[in-house]
Amino acid sequence: MSAPFMSLYRCCQRSALLVVSRRSLSSVSPPSSVSPPSSVSPPSSVSPPSSVSPPSSVSPHSSVSPPPLHTRFLLYLTQCFYDVEMLQSWSFLRRWKRVQKRNTYYGYTQKNYGSDIAAAYYILSLKGGLRFVGQSEWFIADRRGKFNWAFLDHKDTPLEEVNMNYTGINYRGLDNLEEQKSLRTLSLRGCPEVNDWFLARLHMFEDSLEELDISHCPRITTGGLAALRNLKGLKRLDVSSLPGISSPGVVIILLEEMLPKCDVIANGYDHTLREES
Repeated sequence: MSAPFMSLYRCCQRSALLVVSRRSLSSVSPPSSVSPPSSVSPPSSVSPPSSVSPPSSVSPHSSVSPPPLHTRFLLYLTQCFYDVEMLQSWSFLRRWKRVQKRNTYYGYTQKNYGSDIAAAYYILSLKGGLRFVGQSEWFIADRRGKFNWAFLDHKDTPLEEVNMNYTGINYRGLDNLEEQKSLRTLSLRGCPEVNDWFLARLHMFEDSLEELDISHCPRITTGGLAALRNLKGLKRLDVSSLPGISSPGVVIILLEEMLPKCDVIANGYDHTLREES
């Protein structure tokens, strides 16, 4: 059984156990008085011990009381917590598989149409945009994912500019762009799946990439920016509003020293440390 169905099965199982336990508590009724059968009488030769007497604290009409209200409330909250936790785990797993599927390698398209068309189709399928070398026309997918299929007319024409702002591109999807040796501009603004592993793979564009925008990417950290040292040809780098960056003033100074020919743009930070340095 797969993990998502196992998580859903456990949620349903705990809910069923909680319902059964509640029903068992509500179905307990006070025991009725039981009298011995009239046809059966104890032997006359045997008499009960005189020192043993029935307990006075137990009455024939005593009943099992349900748990206190606060106990039942805590049990209910515990059940809700585990159900929500399982549903969140199941939802995260489904989302992760969906992202991985969208970033799969388009090997069939590359084999039949070439690496340039395969890269263009991958970009458009993620609602991105692109421009071929020597062309002024941009091919951009709309919000519903529809695009102009005229890009198929540009077979064996490499990509020069790629706009993947706010798309689900991740490090696995870079396999579809690996053959783009003429890529000059790559915009990844606000991409939630762009992380340090993604930046570490950008070395494949070290000979061509001149402009890179990774602003507003929530999963990029200070360690990932160190991988940009391989992009010696960068002329413009936008690292604005990266929430995972600690000590942004120091990081910006290190980027400028690491890439002396690059114009580093960093908005949305407190540059106090930079001014003091």
